Amino acid sequence: MTLKEQIEKDLVEARKAKNELVVSTLGMLKAAVVNAEISAMRKAFSDEDVQKVIASEVKKHKDSIAEYEKGGRADLVSKEKQELELLTKYLPAELGEEELKKIVEEKIKELGAAGPGDFGKVMGVVMKAAAGRASGDRVGKIVREILK
Repeated sequence: MTLKEQIEKDLVEARKAKNELVVSTLGMLKAAVVNAEISAMRKAFSDEDVQKVIASEVKKHKDSIAEYEKGGRADLVSKEKQELELLTKYLPAELGEEELKKIVEEKIKELGAAGPGDFGKVMGVVMKAAAGRASGDRVGKIVREILK
């Protein structure tokens, strides 16, 4: 079963169970996937493409949580966190700090990167190697530390 099919199945189950949070979150996710397919002019996305859409939605939720916390809106923070938790279930497990450092160091050696000027090259290669299992923020931080 593809990731898109799993999301659809879970959405149907949530509707039957009348779980409003899951229905609204997965409905929004399904719409985001469909919109991305339309933008890319493709009928069916691979699991990797769907994971990219989910990762984008996760980032939006994290940004919203930060903004709501600044504004003192605990009610909205709680709702966003619940939705975020639900979305992360559809993503592969995050890489650990040591695992990610190992990948970064390996790619730096492969590319022969020597300093901060090679940051962009290293980021592109590491992000492909991490394949959605690490955020760009985390990867960027580690790459900067190593390329000092």
